[in-house]
Amino acid sequence: MILTVFFVLFLGLPVIRLLCRSFSGEDGGVTLSVYQSVFQQKKFGQALGNSFLIAALAAGLATIVAFILAYTCYYTNLPKRFKNIIRLAAMLPMFLPTITYGFAIIYSFGHQGLITKTLGHTLPFELYGIFGLLVGYSVYTIPVAFLLVSNTMQYIDKKVMIVSKVMGDKAHATFWIAIVRPLLGTLCGAFIQAFFLSFTDFGIPASVGGRFEVVASVLYDQMLGGIPNFGKGAAVAMIMLLPSIVSICLLQYLERFNIRYKKISDAELSQNVVRDVVWSILSVIALVLMLCIFVVIFVAPFVTDWPNKISFSMEHFVSVFTDSDLLSIYGNTLAMAVLSAAAGTLAAYGAALVTARSRMPKWCKGVVEGIAMVTNTIPGMVLGVAYMFVFSGTSLQNTMGLLIICNVIHYFSSPYLMMKNSLSKLNESWETTAGLMGDSWIKTIIRIVTPNVKESLWSVFGYYFTNSCVTVSAIIFLVGSRTMVLTTKIKQLQYLNKFNEVFVLSLLIFFTNLIAKALFAGLAKYKPMRVTQKLFQKKETLC
Repeated sequence: MILTVFFVLFLGLPVIRLLCRSFSGEDGGVTLSVYQSVFQQKKFGQALGNSFLIAALAAGLATIVAFILAYTCYYTNLPKRFKNIIRLAAMLPMFLPTITYGFAIIYSFGHQGLITKTLGHTLPFELYGIFGLLVGYSVYTIPVAFLLVSNTMQYIDKKVMIVSKVMGDKAHATFWIAIVRPLLGTLCGAFIQAFFLSFTDFGIPASVGGRFEVVASVLYDQMLGGIPNFGKGAAVAMIMLLPSIVSICLLQYLERFNIRYKKISDAELSQNVVRDVVWSILSVIALVLMLCIFVVIFVAPFVTDWPNKISFSMEHFVSVFTDSDLLSIYGNTLAMAVLSAAAGTLAAYGAALVTARSRMPKWCKGVVEGIAMVTNTIPGMVLGVAYMFVFSGTSLQNTMGLLIICNVIHYFSSPYLMMKNSLSKLNESWETTAGLMGDSWIKTIIRIVTPNVKESLWSVFGYYFTNSCVTVSAIIFLVGSRTMVLTTKIKQLQYLNKFNEVFVLSLLIFFTNLIAKALFAGLAKYKPMRVTQKLFQKKETLC
């Protein structure tokens, strides 16, 4: 009930307020004139078409690359260490804010870029516009698509492949029946997720969009441009919700294509050197192309003045780490990430307990499921604009609390599903047994259930922490001078052409997330020795 009230106040009401604002005329009456003026602008229609085009291209490319990487991990006999490297490399772009992607592309493929200088010639096509956006969006969405595809692929019954071969099916038929067909729903879901993320991202077009206008940049200009128009901004934000509604319907429809096995056989893969070599080469090529654009981030900050004066220097790092304002902003970022992770983990765990481990009415569980589905498809920019309308002039305006609430709601869906899946796999009779022994439901959850999902809890905490560190689309409308964070500061430095500082701050975010991931992984696997175990070991030692 508390969770429902929370989402009604901080999700339902802001979206309704945004909807009302988009239909509000200058005299306060209901009108369609705002939408008419938006659609009559040739610039907006072109931007909308550009967004659909580039998002579809990037989503298709990201889904293909994700499948290649996942297949290499689960359907080849390559060494386990090599597969772990693939998994880690595929996730690395998630540790950087999307606004940095564009600057990395410019410094890599520009006329004086690192890769351009290395290869000795410039690209045969324009960097700014559709090519830059395609590269940026693809790299941005590959990790998400890979997570979805690999998570499903590990549960595919490999015995189907053996049966297909025994039945005399050709290689391409076996590939379709045993691998692609069971993944069809997930592949379509990965495409939709990648499309949605590309369609609503603001960071990448802010740096390499050029004259290739997209909807996200139009919304930013309407709300925070030279001449803000809040009415049109509200209308554009509501139009950006249309793909959300379509994606909800499509994801529901695609559920019927998911194949569920009653039993998963752990069949060994046949030895096939050609298969292993081909797929490993494809994976290496994909990862090299994906990660090469980030190499410049680790080079340019250590150069005196790229590309004019190429000599080793630490002056850019010194200027950043001796700037008290930037250190304060870094402190804000850490505080926002930790508090968002704590609050988000509590919300996701509480919601998952309701649907997976409680005897709440079916309608109540359905409400929680609906909340998770809606938050999965609400664009960050739309949420930020809605909060801007609702909380301007209130005590929450420009506060850290509002940023935390925004992050908790924006990233709620995936952590909730992670916790729900973990709780569903636990023994269903624990609460019943504990109840017969006199323990309350709350006591059972604290003493028995929670310790058994500790690894998932830390994974959810890490998910919230990482995304809170790199987010920019939603909070760009909500930060103030005292609540500035690194991603919004990078946006400011862009206007001042201080790209070396941009890369230093990007590295700071990257290594913060990398260290945090290692720390959370260690805490998830840490099992404190109980007092009884210590006493037992001490007794054995004395004996």
